[in-house]
Amino acid sequence: MRAVVCHEGELTVQDLPTPVPGPGEVLLRVTRAGICGSDLHARVHCDATADMSAEVGYNGFMRKGDSVVFGHEFTGEVISYGPQCQKRWVPGTPVVALPIVSHDGQSHLTGFTESAPGAYADFVVANEDLTFEVPEGVTPEQAALTEPMAVAYHAVRRGEVGKRDVAVVIGCGPIGLAVIAVLKATGVKHVVASDLSEARRNLAKRVGADVVVDPRIESPYDKATERRSYVTKAPDMLGLAFDAMRRLRRLPVLPWKPVFHAAERLGAVPSGPVVFECVGAPGMIENIVSGAPFRSRIVVVGVCMEPDTFRPVMAVNKELELRFTFYYDPAEFTTALQMIADGRLDVSPFITATIGFDAVGDAFEALGTAEQHAKILIDPTSNAML
Repeated sequence: MRAVVCHEGELTVQDLPTPVPGPGEVLLRVTRAGICGSDLHARVHCDATADMSAEVGYNGFMRKGDSVVFGHEFTGEVISYGPQCQKRWVPGTPVVALPIVSHDGQSHLTGFTESAPGAYADFVVANEDLTFEVPEGVTPEQAALTEPMAVAYHAVRRGEVGKRDVAVVIGCGPIGLAVIAVLKATGVKHVVASDLSEARRNLAKRVGADVVVDPRIESPYDKATERRSYVTKAPDMLGLAFDAMRRLRRLPVLPWKPVFHAAERLGAVPSGPVVFECVGAPGMIENIVSGAPFRSRIVVVGVCMEPDTFRPVMAVNKELELRFTFYYDPAEFTTALQMIADGRLDVSPFITATIGFDAVGDAFEALGTAEQHAKILIDPTSNAML
């Protein structure tokens, strides 16, 4: 089979043996594969991530000297099964799968290790138990976006965003756009999106952002404050909290703790927006910690593969909440697929190009500039260039 291989940061098209499905695995003919920002990061910063992964017990993450087939966002058609499979689908059935397989009791992330080659290839292996049939009417292009939409759906759930909350999305690349789309699909009324690229700001509008800003010109947090009054100074925050408590204390004798909790429930104690960091570059967490209003909840979705720093004392003084997200569970994955199938998530604006293997190197360069493209898909049968 043909595949795109990353070795020492270089991408080349090579002829490789077709993978053989092992126990509980299914072989898929790839119909579409998405290029993810994580792939771009891993191409350059994989050694640092491999060191971190080893610290938490996984030694299989790719290193620069490895030869790895990227591709963890994919859809394909069932070709054959390995042993110990239930053989749920007839050959030719379109499916999507979570990008994880197991060998010898060890789980591997598809597309980020030599042990689990990804879908920048004619064929890819998936775990049968983590594979799901594509609903009728969903195109390969739409199905290929199940994985990034599942990432966004998980992130929004982690953010616990109320429908009347203001959500601020920093970075309108593919994952930021996905977060915006999921926020709107789940009923969040006010979404502010921020990106340096005019093209991506326009895409943010198309997928549902209520307000878009160029952060070089205006602050997304100022725009969030226009939608709902947020506290920006420590004395103001403390004063509002104490005033609320004093008002409630005029009622018959109440202990302070329940009074304060009642004030919080009534909205008298200030809280900030839910901010989604969707860039994954050094300095972004510090940028958000410095700029976000008091008591904001920050959800880190972007994957920064380099060491980074921020000022904890700033986060402490603002009483910020910092949450990190990683992947999703099978239920969230299938929910994302169903939301695409029933039209709650329109993923068509995300797709800005479909290419063949020979254009993958150019696609990586184009996506790195963030000026024109959002989601580029690979069609193994195509010869299309950018």
